[in-house]
Amino acid sequence: MSDIIQLLPDSVANQIAAGEVVQRPASALKELIENAIDSGADKIQVLIKDAGKSLIQVIDNGCGMSLTDARMCFERHATSKIRKAEDLFAIRTMGFRGEAMASIAAIAQVELKTRRHEDELGTCIRIEGSEIIGQEPVSTMPGTSISVKNLFYNTPARRNFLKGNPVEIRHLNDEFQRVALANPEIFFTLHQDGHEVFHLPKGSLKQRIIHLFGNAYNQKLVPVEETTSIIDLKGYIGKPEFAKKTRGEQFFFVNNRFIKDPYLNHAVLNAFEEVLSADSYPLYVLFIDIDPAKIDINVHPTKTEIKYQDEKAIYAIIRSAVKRSLGRYNISPTLDFNQETGFSRMISPKAPEDIIPPAISFNPDFNPFSPEKREREIPFLRNSQEERKTISKNWGSLYEIIDPEAHQSGMNFDVNRQVEIENKVLKSIGKQIFQLHNRFIISQIKSGFMLIDQQAAHERILFERFLQHLESRQGASQQSLFPQTVSLNAVDFELAKELLSDIQSLGFQIREFGKNTLIIEGIPADIGTNINELEILEHLLEGFKNNQSTLKLSKRESLARALARNTSIKAGQYLGPEEMNALIDELFACEMPNTSLSGKPVISTFTLEELLQRFEK
Repeated sequence: MSDIIQLLPDSVANQIAAGEVVQRPASALKELIENAIDSGADKIQVLIKDAGKSLIQVIDNGCGMSLTDARMCFERHATSKIRKAEDLFAIRTMGFRGEAMASIAAIAQVELKTRRHEDELGTCIRIEGSEIIGQEPVSTMPGTSISVKNLFYNTPARRNFLKGNPVEIRHLNDEFQRVALANPEIFFTLHQDGHEVFHLPKGSLKQRIIHLFGNAYNQKLVPVEETTSIIDLKGYIGKPEFAKKTRGEQFFFVNNRFIKDPYLNHAVLNAFEEVLSADSYPLYVLFIDIDPAKIDINVHPTKTEIKYQDEKAIYAIIRSAVKRSLGRYNISPTLDFNQETGFSRMISPKAPEDIIPPAISFNPDFNPFSPEKREREIPFLRNSQEERKTISKNWGSLYEIIDPEAHQSGMNFDVNRQVEIENKVLKSIGKQIFQLHNRFIISQIKSGFMLIDQQAAHERILFERFLQHLESRQGASQQSLFPQTVSLNAVDFELAKELLSDIQSLGFQIREFGKNTLIIEGIPADIGTNINELEILEHLLEGFKNNQSTLKLSKRESLARALARNTSIKAGQYLGPEEMNALIDELFACEMPNTSLSGKPVISTFTLEELLQRFEK
């Protein structure tokens, strides 16, 4: 029997390795940009076509490569970052494994142009499927330009598993944002299909955050800084009032490398625990500088997971530093038991000798018992002798304590009047219905009564109504008196463009207006008046992303669910009799009136027998 174990050819081995390193176009972009950063470049340009499937090009002004280095960079495990195993624990560069370029060259058509600053001519290498098909000297700018064309051209099964262009573009933008955040001292540009999406000049970290996410973030950031013997922590956190319902603006960097670490994320959320609801996620961009010998980044080919020698200490440092920043900038509530705050503003900053006592003057001829003077003091009684006598006889009644019950009834006159009118309306329509704690609706039925959650009921009504609008594409719209302009970050803007036709089917009148900007000229007629158009659109996009990530719903169902949740009647809102009756009628016209959008019951029925049993009758 012949031997059956054989050594795989390099081309096959490279394709297998590429499956770990290059999972989608965003993975290739990340590797190329990190190589450009390691080359010492301070200007990096990125060009994308067809969501990275047709072209990913990265141009930098770094150190460039010689002819030999240009050939060697496509070999497996060829790297300039490490020389021996001990170097793995002293890594400060982005790349070190020597697999990225070999993996990309195995599944794409790659063209490399590079020149060192001291050379007159550069080198151009063309490679397809790990095979070099061309090599020649070329005149090019100092630095390196790498073009990756037709990604996964020789692995069609992997190409078929890629998502649509909008989804892949969002992944590309996410990777670009992470690298750009970690390197604010580098000038970045990103062009997609001929349009400039990002233009990020050199600057500080705060300026880079504002350039990436929008000018509105200038008022949302709180600095964090802590220096210890274990780690150095710096960066920014967002104010609690600007927290969102979805993740996506949480960034941890260890030695300038983006990482995903649920344990450290919990440390930040724990610091926000007292000032933030459980279902909200704050913005944070935090940088941890740590001795490379105390971490291991060689855990996964994507290099987004790190192991630490002392996780608990790092957790405690991050939690305390974030909490201290929240308190230092008067965001979280604080108590000072050493000073009574009610008198704090009464303390004068002047020295005692500078304080001048007020002058006192009086009239020595003043007679409070003079009748003329009394008439002048009480002018509206001047010509009424009887009223003066009444006041003098019953003067003590002026100081009697008002009956609290009578006073309360007077304050509630309008409320009692409103209830009286409602009762008359209810009797006229023949239904026993009322609102409980401005949250539940109680309606009498033959066998007892039913209890309806008004918010869940209205969400169900709007959800089914919006679904119908999306299917028929005939959502009613109400024109805004003044069109509103909303600026979004690049990722949200691409998402809005992808959903624009469906959003318009719901009744929104929205159009593009320049870079990352939309104009809202109308909103759905079903969501009522006194609505903030900007908040509705932002909450719609946030809710859509949340539904897509957690529930994996279809696009239309996610949109309808997000809009219904954000525009429905909320608990605590008063409803009149006609509004309650209309809500009940519309609820029972739904296909699934008994189930809320979260799968919980909307209606609870209580029979007379159950009530009698409670009273032991």
